[in-house]
Amino acid sequence: MKRRLAREIAVQSLYQMEMNEVTTNEAVDMVMEEAREHDNELGAQPAEAAKVNEYTRELVMGVVERKKAIDEMLQQHLTGWQVDRLSRVDRQVLRLACYEMVFRDDVPPKAAINEAIELAKHFGTDESGKFVNGVLGKLIGAINSSKQDQEQQ
Repeated sequence: MKRRLAREIAVQSLYQMEMNEVTTNEAVDMVMEEAREHDNELGAQPAEAAKVNEYTRELVMGVVERKKAIDEMLQQHLTGWQVDRLSRVDRQVLRLACYEMVFRDDVPPKAAINEAIELAKHFGTDESGKFVNGVLGKLIGAINSSKQDQEQQ
């Protein structure tokens, strides 16, 4: 399975939902339809896009279902920023990475961070990768600290 492609489609779908106020399925369908074209922006082969459909939907639904909790976690690690004031791209990348780090056990947190940095560089500004790395670095530090506290109890 091409998880990077699924993440790219998930970020675009989350962005689509925020920009156009469409449902999860509508957003994923729109982005998947574009990914199935031979000349798509992602550089994906149409067959690859079809293979990641289910995983992409899991990611998008997971973020949407836990958006409030995710935003609260992110807010704790944003210095001088508010979640709703972030660029739309950075916000969606951070939400997806946070979801994978906290709510999924099939993705190592460091892998989620590395993927998020690459997504931020690809879809965001020149500074997006560094910004996402900083926020997620603080989040992983808090997660690890919390795990250590639980182990000591």
